[in-house]
Amino acid sequence: MVVSFLSSVTAFIAAHPHLAYAAVLLLALSESIPLIGVFVPGTAVIIAISALVPSGVVTLWPLLAAATAGAIIGDGLSFWIGHRYHSQILQNWPLNRYPELISRSQAFFTRHGDKSVFIARFAPGVRAFIPLIAGILKMSSRRFYVANILSALVWAPSHILPGVLVGASFGLLGPAAKPLAIIAVLVAVVIWAMVRIVRFGLRRGVPAAVAAGQRLRIRLDRIDSAWAKAIASLLDPSLPEARGLALLAALLLGGAWLFFGILEDVVSGDPLIRADASIYQALQALRTAPGDAVMIAITELGDTVVVAAVTVVVFLWLAWKRAWRTAAYWLAAVAGGSALNTVIKVALHRARPGELFYTGWSAFSFPSGHSTVNLILYGFLAFLIARDLRPAWQFAIATSAASFTFLIAFSRLYLGAHWFSDVIGGLAFGTGWLALLGFFYLRKTSEPIGAKALALAGCSALALAGGLNVYRHHALDVERYAVKTSMPTMPAETWWTTGWRQLPAYRIDLTGEIEEPLTVQWAGSLGGIHEALASKGWRDPASWAPRNALAWLTPDADPATLPVVARLASGRLPNLTVVHEGTSTDTRLVLRLWSADLDIAGETSSPVWIGSVVEERIVRSVSLFSWAQVGTEAHGPRDGLAGQFPMGRLAVRDDMTAADWDGRVLLLRQ
Repeated sequence: MVVSFLSSVTAFIAAHPHLAYAAVLLLALSESIPLIGVFVPGTAVIIAISALVPSGVVTLWPLLAAATAGAIIGDGLSFWIGHRYHSQILQNWPLNRYPELISRSQAFFTRHGDKSVFIARFAPGVRAFIPLIAGILKMSSRRFYVANILSALVWAPSHILPGVLVGASFGLLGPAAKPLAIIAVLVAVVIWAMVRIVRFGLRRGVPAAVAAGQRLRIRLDRIDSAWAKAIASLLDPSLPEARGLALLAALLLGGAWLFFGILEDVVSGDPLIRADASIYQALQALRTAPGDAVMIAITELGDTVVVAAVTVVVFLWLAWKRAWRTAAYWLAAVAGGSALNTVIKVALHRARPGELFYTGWSAFSFPSGHSTVNLILYGFLAFLIARDLRPAWQFAIATSAASFTFLIAFSRLYLGAHWFSDVIGGLAFGTGWLALLGFFYLRKTSEPIGAKALALAGCSALALAGGLNVYRHHALDVERYAVKTSMPTMPAETWWTTGWRQLPAYRIDLTGEIEEPLTVQWAGSLGGIHEALASKGWRDPASWAPRNALAWLTPDADPATLPVVARLASGRLPNLTVVHEGTSTDTRLVLRLWSADLDIAGETSSPVWIGSVVEERIVRSVSLFSWAQVGTEAHGPRDGLAGQFPMGRLAVRDDMTAADWDGRVLLLRQ
């Protein structure tokens, strides 16, 4: 699904490279605009577009020119705003909501002077504010633009050329390049989001949690009971760890709320469980041998033997430092979290996505043990280390531990060892358990543990035990986690008479929601059905070229000129999409077919495809733009298609009738 989407995006960029250059210019410009530059991941997108240079989709020199021009224009615009509106602009919304960032930028400019315009180009955070501050402080325009242009001439190649190198490296991988690129982008985006979340939590979340704790404490003081006084004492602002306690309390509540919400979905079979299958299918389509090798190595770093080794080394270090209370909490965190995880697994007996030769309690799926235990292990270790370090180091430690834990959790999803809900449930449970222990641990004075030496001991244990585990078990695990490529088969007559009922009745989107009924099944090649449909007046939809896409913004759009929005079925894009004239001038019929993962055996083997045919009405909203409204009635479009194929068979699902569907499915075969 994602591979085909990436192919479509690449083909679109190849057909319209000027849009890629314009996007790079705007992204480079946006990174120099206050606030926009803080939140827009322009660098990541620029590198991603640059990776297309080796394939010839875009050209290097126009890309460099666009990035350089955007950087110069962006800084120049920010400088002009500061020069034009002076310091009063800092008092207006939305800049007045970020006094800390403005103070850091002013201090940066004061410390480095004119050189700050050049240096800040490569400094996250303050970069978007320095040109504005330079304009406010009346820096000479000549000196500013000299620094601006020189920094842009260095900045553009430093972003474009690494992307080109990445693209060339992926090009050496052949067919595995696109899936690996998608995995790399997914991981990079999530880690980028995690860094933002951690930074937000440390800067904004802690004060908000403290304020909420004090409001709660005021309410509890009015209640005359022992439990209210006990909770109020924990929220006492005079405690030296009040800020940390407030943040841990918020994490405890959030983790518990998320875990029990997922647990309820797992038990009751809510849409999240249907989304599990879609996400599983989407990720399995990205499996490649190089990607498997990397992800198996990452998952092996989270195996029980590595967890045990790190736990023992850290415990021995704490015992040597005579930090007995900390050592006890350490064992309670790791051993207690692992034991509770196992109890929940045994209680639910949820099966894993596939046969991976796990035995005993490990054969059960929810919650993911790798996700739970590794989050507790490295989360608590980071908590102990960061307490004795400066805030800047605290942020680095927190993001490193969170990123490493995420990679282990993601490897379980990628390898098909767990469902999505298993992994998210494990992370939520681990967060709640970690916050609970940390909450009580902070209530007493901390013991000296030698944070830097403890970090070295923990990392050394991970490197040695993890490296040995990868060396010993990698070959076996490659076989265990190998993609199972066998396709189920069925006799042709069995499918034609009763076997078709085994295929899904409704389309399930990526979020697990049940959408329109799947009223068509085809046994044969896509080329065969495409040719047959073309002879009946069906045609390929308009492409998503800029002109066709902009037609949606017109109030009198012709349905024949509008592209079709792709719809996912169990995590997959449709393999075939065709359109036909509707019953009126403002309607059209849309037929989509997806692979059913089934072959029928007759004189020749043929794949089976499942699909839906719906009527879309083009609605003109307030004479400004158009949008497609999908009809809920499934009988008419299906019957119209059946009328074009008299050799087809309308079979009935007796247990699937609904107000908008009579349960009949059109069976077609080549």
